[in-house]
Amino acid sequence: MKQRTPSEIQRQYYARTADRYDAMHVHAGDEHYFALAVMIGAADFLGIDSLLDVGSGTGRAVTHIKRARPGLTVKGVEPVAELRQIAHRNGIDRQDLIDGDALALPFEDEAFDMVCEYGVLHHIRTPARAVAEMLRVAKRAVFIADSNNFGQGGVFGRMVKQMLNAVGLWPLANFIKTRGRGYSISEGDGLAYSYSVFNDYAQVRACCQSVHVINTLDAGINPYRSASHVALLGIKR
Repeated sequence: MKQRTPSEIQRQYYARTADRYDAMHVHAGDEHYFALAVMIGAADFLGIDSLLDVGSGTGRAVTHIKRARPGLTVKGVEPVAELRQIAHRNGIDRQDLIDGDALALPFEDEAFDMVCEYGVLHHIRTPARAVAEMLRVAKRAVFIADSNNFGQGGVFGRMVKQMLNAVGLWPLANFIKTRGRGYSISEGDGLAYSYSVFNDYAQVRACCQSVHVINTLDAGINPYRSASHVALLGIKR
């Protein structure tokens, strides 16, 4: 039997759980809704007219933004057909949520004022490639709201991960922890990689005039050390 690739495992998980996706992943007042509120405020501040959501799932972000700011042009891309079908069934036009891969977005350079993602990058083996695509397609700003593995867990566990990362040993430790796979699989989240938004901070910083860090769940004074979920707003111009 042919061994499934990680991306195939993840897509099949979402196809299998599509009918339960919203019940499993969409919760009023969670970190993603908080991040959405922050991003909408930033979009107002920057005078954003068009926005692309990468990895839209059943269209939570697309729907929320359209309702909050009906004057915006909002599009989404989602590679799993079963999730797109639910989004279309829930009222999102087919032209507003299309098939698309985060690693090769089907748009020209600077096609949208702002490009965002919510909880997608920790499912991608090479998140830096997806971030590069977001930065390519964004004219004004990118908004990344995702996990920070170095701020997850108890105080001791976080300290150990942060120390290993500081000396460059976290990739090796994670390789051993995952028995060489590099990822974990759970019924609640499917296939996921140990990911931190801060891994891509330098990449965003290099392309943006300013970068803003926001913890999207309660945390201490240092988001890297204490925030399990973080948003980065990178403003290009």
